[in-house]
Amino acid sequence: MQEILSAQADEGMVLAKDVETPEGRVLCGKGTVLTANLIARLHKMDIIYIVVEGHPVEVKGEKSLKEELEDVEKRFSRVKDTPPLMYLMKQLMKKLVESRSS
Repeated sequence: MQEILSAQADEGMVLAKDVETPEGRVLCGKGTVLTANLIARLHKMDIIYIVVEGHPVEVKGEKSLKEELEDVEKRFSRVKDTPPLMYLMKQLMKKLVESRSS
């Protein structure tokens, strides 16, 4: 899932989290497929951020999943013989992969 600006939203994207008003009222539920009319309505209601499934928007300077995983391996390279730290590395890598999929 990815948090994006509502201005970056395109038709066909799917919400990964409910869109709520500042008061907590749900405007659109998780799983809603975005349409042009719905995107326009979100803009009119001054909704700035939404969370969508997948990772549909490329952000300049953002690392790919592969690059992030390589960075984690590099950071843990000196402690390959320390099981608790290897466990931590695997959990971190798992979370990175999960955050990029849906």
